[in-house]
Amino acid sequence: MTQRFSCSTCKSADKVLEQFISDLPMETSFHRVESQEVKCEFGLEGVCCRLCANGPCRITPDSPKGICGANADTMVTRNFLRAVSAGSGCYIHIVENTARNLKNAALAKDTLKGTKALERLCDMFGISGGDVYSKAIKVADAVLIDLYKPDFEKMDLTKKLAYPPRYKRWEELGILPGGAKSEVFSGTVKSSTNLNSDPVDMLLHCLRLGISTGLYGLTLTNLLNDVMLGEPEIRQAPVGLRVINPEYINIMITGHQHSMIAYLQDRLGDEDVIQKARAVGAKGFKLVGCTCVGQDLQLRGSHYTNVFDGHGGNNFTSEIILSTGAIDAVITDFNCTLPGIEPICEALQIKQVCIDAVAKKANATLIDFSFDVRKATSENILDEVVAAYKIRRGIVPLRVLPDHGNDTTLTGISEVSLKAFLGDTWQPLIALIADGSIKGLAAVVGCSNLTAGGHDVLTVEMTKALIAKDILVLSAGCSSGGLENCGLMSPEAAELAGPKLKAVCQQLGIPPVLNFGPCLAIGRLEIVAMEIAEALGVDIPQLPLVLSAPQWLEEQALADGAFGLALGLPLHLGLPPFVTGSPIAVQVLCEDMKTLTGGHVLINGDAEESAVLLEDIILQKRRDLNLA
Repeated sequence: MTQRFSCSTCKSADKVLEQFISDLPMETSFHRVESQEVKCEFGLEGVCCRLCANGPCRITPDSPKGICGANADTMVTRNFLRAVSAGSGCYIHIVENTARNLKNAALAKDTLKGTKALERLCDMFGISGGDVYSKAIKVADAVLIDLYKPDFEKMDLTKKLAYPPRYKRWEELGILPGGAKSEVFSGTVKSSTNLNSDPVDMLLHCLRLGISTGLYGLTLTNLLNDVMLGEPEIRQAPVGLRVINPEYINIMITGHQHSMIAYLQDRLGDEDVIQKARAVGAKGFKLVGCTCVGQDLQLRGSHYTNVFDGHGGNNFTSEIILSTGAIDAVITDFNCTLPGIEPICEALQIKQVCIDAVAKKANATLIDFSFDVRKATSENILDEVVAAYKIRRGIVPLRVLPDHGNDTTLTGISEVSLKAFLGDTWQPLIALIADGSIKGLAAVVGCSNLTAGGHDVLTVEMTKALIAKDILVLSAGCSSGGLENCGLMSPEAAELAGPKLKAVCQQLGIPPVLNFGPCLAIGRLEIVAMEIAEALGVDIPQLPLVLSAPQWLEEQALADGAFGLALGLPLHLGLPPFVTGSPIAVQVLCEDMKTLTGGHVLINGDAEESAVLLEDIILQKRRDLNLA
């Protein structure tokens, strides 16, 4: 890897990063975009089926049905349901592991850093009596029992977690989910060969999966982690490649399952572990955040500033972080861990460790996490990382980028910390919205991708357009990684906001884009929306609130979107999901959904046009609420 690649690289909203990539002597996702520019139109429209040996079949004007008789509507919605089921399954896997880890931590009487969060969950669940450990066990069991119910038995916690007007509407529509794992199973079965052929039924099943994904996979994962790992605290923190300090043994983490690295994370600050690093010439160990687990670390970073240096970037920044040569090991617990990191790790002798078998990389060591042997597992990982450091440091060239990112990103924002910042009430925010100082709220969430203009391009440009219209942006997911590295989550970004929002930001000392952390924190945004709606005495669809996943990437994002639609929110996407080949799917998602849940999908890949569309929706909702 000594010569530069001649092909052009994908654009990025992050121009410092883009220049760094163009000078790299190794291939990354940014280089591979050009070779994948030609797309299959059948795949884009969702009108291709390969479920049986008669296929693959595809829909054309001359061939409007597959061999089995499935038409475009059946084919498209079947593919879509299967994708949403897979995305939901990913999130349910995460909350299941998190609940098991909480229960095991309580049984072992480990320190639970978020006792206030535990009490809030107990109040929500109706749990009382006993010490913190017995309460934590009861909370974890309540979650696990619901997850394991059959699909014909409704989950108990749904009603306790959901906003009552929404719950009532879901009940009317018949989309209250049964056991979350069973719903994933049923969605997979329903979308199999020669079974369901009713497109509307399959789209309603997607809403059911969206509810179980949102309330359990998103919301509860956050709340359970708050109990174990400590609650977010608002602070400023460094982001970007500047967080990598080559004087330390650096471990990059990728994935979504923060509780699986919690013991190792705490261990890195112990004196005997620091001595292991010093024995090979390093000052100690540091964790470098990447993808959503890095965002979660940053969110709670006030609890372990001694070992966490900051968040490097989102999913497609991972290859670039590794290409600096200053990362000595990668610990993977889930997606979004790109296969593209494998040749880079091999070339730069970076140790790869996977701690969940579902995330096993081809040339990585699998050290499957088990709570019972977490201590031995952590020591094993540490020894392997130290060995890798001894071999590679001094041989592998370092390409650090200390000028990338910033030191002033505001983080630690949650539904609890933000409300506390406002004086333990949402009334100040409601008043700012009511008088027009803040026109409305836009949740810009989800993934990063290398389409829609390039890496984070649509996300960043649309967000700039929204804040210029005095719309406060809340972000969660890999979108946050791009927005923060481009400076939009620093207080100085107030200069880019419209005059009214700028004045609010300067008065409060906040940026016009608030960072709620990982994609899981979409569940936190739902709590904010629910509590504001409750304070106003309205349903969530009535709020001057819009949802956008401008650069959604994968199946998990589709499950997130199904949750947004179930909540009744307008959902903007920069790229359409693979459903445009079905007139019924387009009609249901873009129009009929308005009367079903109150939400709908709108597609636009232009930043300015998208901001105008979202502003128009906010203005109409303001008028409906009799706001000026």
